[in-house]
Amino acid sequence: MTTSAMSRRTFLQTAALATGAMAAGAGRTLAEDSSWPIGCFNRPWMQKFGSKTQPLDTPQPANWGFDVALKGIKQAGYKTVGLLTPMPDELFIGSNVTDEYLTNLKKRIAASGLAANMGAMHVKPELPLADAIADARRQLDHAKFLDLEWVLTFGVDKKEYYEKYYKMMADAADYAHEAKIKLVMKPHGGSSGDAEEIQRCLKEVNRPNFKIWYDAGNIIYYGGKDPVEQLKPIAEHVTGFCAKDCSGKKKDVMIQFGDGKVDFTAVFKVLKQAGFNGPTFVECAGGKTFAEVTASAQFNRVFLEKIFASI
Repeated sequence: MTTSAMSRRTFLQTAALATGAMAAGAGRTLAEDSSWPIGCFNRPWMQKFGSKTQPLDTPQPANWGFDVALKGIKQAGYKTVGLLTPMPDELFIGSNVTDEYLTNLKKRIAASGLAANMGAMHVKPELPLADAIADARRQLDHAKFLDLEWVLTFGVDKKEYYEKYYKMMADAADYAHEAKIKLVMKPHGGSSGDAEEIQRCLKEVNRPNFKIWYDAGNIIYYGGKDPVEQLKPIAEHVTGFCAKDCSGKKKDVMIQFGDGKVDFTAVFKVLKQAGFNGPTFVECAGGKTFAEVTASAQFNRVFLEKIFASI
């Protein structure tokens, strides 16, 4: 399957799996006793970037809103949510959010029965350096208010901003360390597109509180490269994993694990050898309706748990 829509057979299998887990209150997961805990990002239920919240019956790609994402994550058997994909009406730790919004966000997460421990930082390298640094610090302040353990950055796309980004991250890493927040970067093209660029970034930032959350799917999506080979030179710096499959360069990522080109078993064997101890966050899932997306997110969690148990 190379499209975001699941086949009838695959959906029935995942829906049955999800229904059984939901009926049992999601039960104990295989990963609960593992040092590699599995959480889930909000992205599968909030796919359409830049969109206002849409009705629940709108087929994906859509933005059904964060409260729907919390419901889906809970039903899919996760205990931890990552605040990855912002929207105009849901900016998470964005620099312009109000204290009122953050207070309400914290209450909503608590009421869902989930815990949030990660938020995504969206840097503004087009600003003068001092302003860009101040903007990043505000986002870290918001992450601290939400009691987040991790803040994730994506690198920058334009080479003209690389040097400024390194300086911003050096400051952000130190500032985050003071707040007891771990700053990490995921592969996302540009300055974080492959192992060579990631190594350069690590060298230039040169801070112990700046590590990598690997994304094997993005290594394929942005560069068409082998995520196992790209991981080997940087595995010792990986402290987390953003889990998505990918069907090819610039191709679909909203699919179930195992339907794309990522060899998850091989990737996690490299990480295990390097001493990796998690966490892993599921970023993407197939399906077009709430039930399908939630079932696929459930499937992807169990898929990972089985791999973790096998290696």
